[in-house]
Amino acid sequence: MKQSPARDRVTRSVAEWERFAASLFAAAGLASGKAASVARLLVLTDAMGRGTHGLAQGPAYLEELASGSMSKDGEPEIVRDTGPTIVWDGRYLPGLWLMERALETAFARIAAHGVVTFAMRHSHHIGCLAALAKYATDRGCYVMLASSGPHTKFVAPFGGKQGLFSPDPFAIGFPAGASPVLFDACASLTTVSMTRAKVAAGEQFEHEWLLDSAGRPTRDPAAMEGAGPRGSLMLLGGMEAGHKGFGLALMVEALTQGLSGFGRRDAPTRWGASVFMQVIDPGAFAGRAAFEAQTAFFADQCRENAPIDPLAPVRLPGDQAARNIATALAQGISLPAATVEQLDRWAARLGFESAQVE
Repeated sequence: MKQSPARDRVTRSVAEWERFAASLFAAAGLASGKAASVARLLVLTDAMGRGTHGLAQGPAYLEELASGSMSKDGEPEIVRDTGPTIVWDGRYLPGLWLMERALETAFARIAAHGVVTFAMRHSHHIGCLAALAKYATDRGCYVMLASSGPHTKFVAPFGGKQGLFSPDPFAIGFPAGASPVLFDACASLTTVSMTRAKVAAGEQFEHEWLLDSAGRPTRDPAAMEGAGPRGSLMLLGGMEAGHKGFGLALMVEALTQGLSGFGRRDAPTRWGASVFMQVIDPGAFAGRAAFEAQTAFFADQCRENAPIDPLAPVRLPGDQAARNIATALAQGISLPAATVEQLDRWAARLGFESAQVE
């Protein structure tokens, strides 16, 4: 274990964090394969630099396992399977494991079908979509992912004041030469996780990324809290062009809830995710070599474009993640001590060694 001079972070290798996290989830009741899958994807997320969706999610997942809100045992229910299109009921099993299973299923079928499309209902949290997308780009595929929470109402439609839908994250990924493009965004300007982190830290947002209960822009994350009328997360595009974020939200809601057959119309009383995933094999079209020749060429053109600031050259979404992963593999992953302390409390509760022990 290494700590910074300020003793506010804990650094361990990728393999060490994976072993520790897998042990935690296994001790909490997940079978070894499920525990390893969840640990692997959370640590990859931290390695990519997406700290809010990495091992910081571990305590919440462990609490969900302890309460029974995340199912421990069994397999997803097959609702429909035509070969190239598949619908699963995830039965609230660990979302990261479900998505890894879905990706492996797609990879097994991609040679026969060229395009494999999943819709899933009743999944648990699927974490960082860009980390999932990397699994597909590592196989030379194009992927699109989207997720929504039919029970969640944090974002208002453009022109409205009352939250009606979730941030509705979506992602794309594809090979593009030196590093894959991994684009992960949502229909709102910020996320629920980031808003809660700001509230916990007593911080304001740098920009007006929320609306208060009257529909006025605000930097105050506490606008989302309280028993009275709540504010909402501002749509991507803001007050001037939020119709664009609204359109993206409608797309995600249709792909995730419409295609899975479960959504807001069912008035769920329990949180859960509806998910869409499509994996495309460029080999089924003009060919993988032709695909990557085009994507790599344009990616390089973007990177070589004259920068506004010479000290800040153009980078594609995914470039920084690739650099972060290389650094993490060489130097380890540094987590906030507060996150590690929460994980250690679970380790003590579940009866094994702290992450901070050498």
